[in-house]
Amino acid sequence: MLPQAHSDNQLIALWLHGKSKNTQEAYQADIRRFLDFVGKSLQEIALQDLQDYANTLTGLSDNTRKRAINSVKSLFTFGHKLGYLPFNVAAALKAPSVKNTLAERMLSESEVLTMIALTKKERDKVLLRLLYASAGRVSEVCALKWRDVQPNGDSGQVTLFGKGGKTRAVKLSVETWKNLIAMRKSSGPDDPVFRSQKGGHLDPSQAWRIVRAAAARTGIEGPVSPHWFRHSHASHALDRGASVTLVRDTLGHSSLAVTSMYVHAKPNESSALHLIV
Repeated sequence: MLPQAHSDNQLIALWLHGKSKNTQEAYQADIRRFLDFVGKSLQEIALQDLQDYANTLTGLSDNTRKRAINSVKSLFTFGHKLGYLPFNVAAALKAPSVKNTLAERMLSESEVLTMIALTKKERDKVLLRLLYASAGRVSEVCALKWRDVQPNGDSGQVTLFGKGGKTRAVKLSVETWKNLIAMRKSSGPDDPVFRSQKGGHLDPSQAWRIVRAAAARTGIEGPVSPHWFRHSHASHALDRGASVTLVRDTLGHSSLAVTSMYVHAKPNESSALHLIV
């Protein structure tokens, strides 16, 4: 097979193609740090170089180390598939196991409702409600235009475009739909649903500040972020009887295995409940 890349930079560009901006930036930082350390071209790198690099990551959080190593492994796998790298030496490198802390990043239903209720500004209140109701990523929700908001039966839906270039439609409850559509007023189809003070789309960083402020008003400790609403949606929907398949499709997960993490994070049953203690 003829190689489809002729330099490290070309391979990296092909590898990053089609990924989201945030993913590209994170991967580029990981690979730049790796290449700065080894000081070699990818074709010259041996397993010992990879292991030495992994040892330099000691002191970083487990999640950061795992991502850094998985970024390198992903690039080498891609390079081998394209014929640029004769061997995938990174296949033998193991990423560290990471403790599942998903349960620590979930809000209770009461906390979600209180955060919404104590938020007075209409835009911010609807933002919190939609982050939870749609399980959308903050970038997806902030990017919504009114043309992405359409009636559906007795309520309506939002069409989200996000990670991996995937599009998904999420039908909303009647109450959430009423709150959302009441905010439109005279906005045109290409106007932002969540408008900044300057008139453009609300920036995700501002959405983070809105969420943090709502959490503080509610007395919730910890680094609450918009993504906590996504985690909470999945957990609460499963608790209320939604199927794992439906939750997977709503969140836009790539597989049931990813969605199933929410089942294990806060189980309703365990063998411990059958013991005498």
